[in-house]
Amino acid sequence: MKIRLFVVGKTAFDDLKIGESRYEQRLTHYCNYERITISDLKNPKALTQQQIKEKEGELILAKLKPTDFVVLLDEQGTQLSSVQFASWLTQKQMQQSSNLVFIIGGAYGFSPQIYNRAQYKLALSKMTFSHQMVRTIFLEQLYRAFSIIKGEPYHHV
Repeated sequence: MKIRLFVVGKTAFDDLKIGESRYEQRLTHYCNYERITISDLKNPKALTQQQIKEKEGELILAKLKPTDFVVLLDEQGTQLSSVQFASWLTQKQMQQSSNLVFIIGGAYGFSPQIYNRAQYKLALSKMTFSHQMVRTIFLEQLYRAFSIIKGEPYHHV
C-alpha cells in the first residue's frame, strides 16, 4: 500500500517547508510515501469561493485512481488520539491493497464532489488551522503513528 498526500498549492512559508520536509524524510523509513501538489489556480481573485472549490476539486479528482481509499482532512471529521490513529492506520494497511490518499484542501475547503468521493473524514482538532499549517501537523502525526506501530520511543505515553 502506498500513502499519498494531496495538497492544494505550494507552501508559502520557509519554516513550514522545513517541518514538512523533516517529517516527509522520516516517513520514507516506514512506508511508500508520495506527495502530490495540486497547482494553484490561475487568477483566483476573479472566482468566487465556490468556484475555487469546484476547480480545485476537478484537479484533485483527475489525480485520483478509482481504487484509492480517500481520506479528507476536515474539521468535521472524526477526531482520533495519536494511538487511535496508529490503530486505524494499521487496520487500513491490512485491509487495503490500493493507495491510501489523504487530502488537505485549499483555503476554502472541498467541493461537494470531493466530499462524495471520500470514504473517511479525519479531523486533527476542533480548532481551525491554515491549510498550509495542517500539512506539517498531519505529517508529524503520520510519522508519530508509524513510530507507535513500530513500538519506537518517539511517542511518550
